[in-house]
Order: sequence, then C-alpha cells, then structure tokens
Amino acid sequence: MTHPLRLGVLTPSSNTALEPLTSTLAACVPGCSAHFSRFRVTEISLSAAGLGQFDDSKILAAAELLADAQVDVIGWSGTSSGWLGFDADRRLVERIRERTGIAATTAVLALNELLALRGVKRLGLVTPYTADVQQRIVDNYRALGIEVVAERHLGIRVNHDFALVEPAQLMASMREVAAARPEAITTFCTNLHAAPLAEAFEAETGIALLDTVSTTVWGQLRAVGADPAQVRGWGALFGWR
Repeated sequence: MTHPLRLGVLTPSSNTALEPLTSTLAACVPGCSAHFSRFRVTEISLSAAGLGQFDDSKILAAAELLADAQVDVIGWSGTSSGWLGFDADRRLVERIRERTGIAATTAVLALNELLALRGVKRLGLVTPYTADVQQRIVDNYRALGIEVVAERHLGIRVNHDFALVEPAQLMASMREVAAARPEAITTFCTNLHAAPLAEAFEAETGIALLDTVSTTVWGQLRAVGADPAQVRGWGALFGWR
C-alpha cells in the first residue's frame, strides 16, 4: 500500500451516528481515514417501500463514488441483511468487488464472522426496530444455528430517530438482555450511539458487546490485512482473531 489506509463506508442517508463513530475508530489506526458515500434510507420496515430502499443498484452507485477516492476497502455499514437474509450481503459484496475491483465487507457479514470465530451460539440482540423486523432477525440467526436467547427492541421505524436514543436507555436494554447470560450481545443498528459503551458494559457484565458500527470497521481492517487490535478502548471484539 503506497498511501495511508482509506476506509470507504456506505451510509444510510438519514444516519447521523456512524460517521463520527467510524472516523474516531479509524483514527485509532495510524494513517487511517474514513470516507463516506450515502444512499437514501429513511425508514426501517418490512413494507415494499422500506425494503425497496436496499436495491443493489442504489448501493452500487454509492460504492462507485467511493471508488473515485481510491479507497482500499468498501464497507456497507448497515444491518439490512438481518431482515432481508444474509445472502443479500453476500451478493452485494460480490457485486461491489466486480464493479469497483475493491475489497468489500458489511457490518453483518463481519458480525457473523466474529460469531463464528468464537463459536457463539447464544446471542443477545438489542435494536431500535419494530417487532416484525426484530422477528426476522431472530429467525435468520436461528437458521444460522444461533439462538437469540434474549432481545430488546424499541419499536421505532424512522431511521433518523434511532440516533436520538440515549446511551442510558441502550445500556438499560443491554443489561436486561445480559441477564439471560448470552455468549455475546449485538447492538444491531448503525445509527445507535452504542459502540462507546462497549468497554464499560464488558467490564460490568463480562459479556462481549458486538456493535455493528464497530464490526464494520473490524471487517474492513481484516479485509486489507491490517490488525484490528490497533483499535483500543472500543471493546474486546477488536482483539478477536
């Protein structure tokens, strides 16, 4: 690599949490920077309009703009395959690579890789989503052989409003899920301010917190051969290998 490491990040248009969080995570790696491209996402629902936001053509157009910046890896920092099915992200990654020639990953594919690395079979799930979206996520993990042993969801549909959830409310939900003693907990939404809570939560409960903003960065660093352990103070996952 002849230039400093550049992470290209695909971002839902109404998201206000992941960009500052991702930039702070990237800054933990000497010479690393994060660069963003948006496409329209305003609601999370199982309606035709809600599902149609994640049409690959829109995401690929945003990826091509990141390619203009000669980023080293492109990451979809979104959790849509949780309810669309994990194959949606596998296809997307292949298409990004074909279209741009750049390595690619996603928040959910990286999360699933982390779960596989540690053999996690009992998962806790915290999201801001509605009950029907949450059930789709639970079902998809069950099909993967992972049981969601406890979950909390906030019933919010408007994507912009996810970022307004207070950290104290997130911590309370995480503690409630922790009571079931899952092997790991995921805060499954990239418009939550959950990633900075990882160190305190893990110290309190002894349970790893796998936030999807963090998993995106972990997956991107792995994809380009950089050591995620350079990211310190953001939870145990960055030391997993």
